[in-house]
Amino acid sequence: MNNNPKVAIIMGSDSDLPIVSKAIKVLKEFNVDYEARVISAHRTPDKASQFAKEAEAAGFDVIIAAAGKAAHLPGVLAAYTVLPVIGIPIKSSALDGMDALLSIVQMPSGIPVATVGIDGAENAGLLAVEMLSIKYDHLRKALKLRRESMAQEVSKKDERIRMEEF
Repeated sequence: MNNNPKVAIIMGSDSDLPIVSKAIKVLKEFNVDYEARVISAHRTPDKASQFAKEAEAAGFDVIIAAAGKAAHLPGVLAAYTVLPVIGIPIKSSALDGMDALLSIVQMPSGIPVATVGIDGAENAGLLAVEMLSIKYDHLRKALKLRRESMAQEVSKKDERIRMEEF
């Protein structure tokens, strides 16, 4: 059994890294182990299926998969594992990411993929941590502290605005 939470981050292309790095930043913030890979559902389909089939045995708890355009990667990975898969639709085409969003969110019944907004890597990282917090209590506590901190920041901004004269 893996004693440390571990997330696989799979990108269809290295051009997705600037977006995906936001998920990595979140995982680092919560001290969650991760492994980032470039695996294409279309150009390396055997590698994609093999990775997904072996992900649980490799100690992964959650998979984050980022893809643009046809965006089949999250669904392909989900088809080969029962681990939760979070899809990040990447804005990489003339359709401003709507093609990727619809490709990921419209999975057929029986093979779910959690989906965040277009280029929503930060939320993908947070959703992964929330999923992990079911098993790892320390993450639940850390998430609560993060939310409290966010609320305090909003309160400070509210106070600052209330003091302004317009």
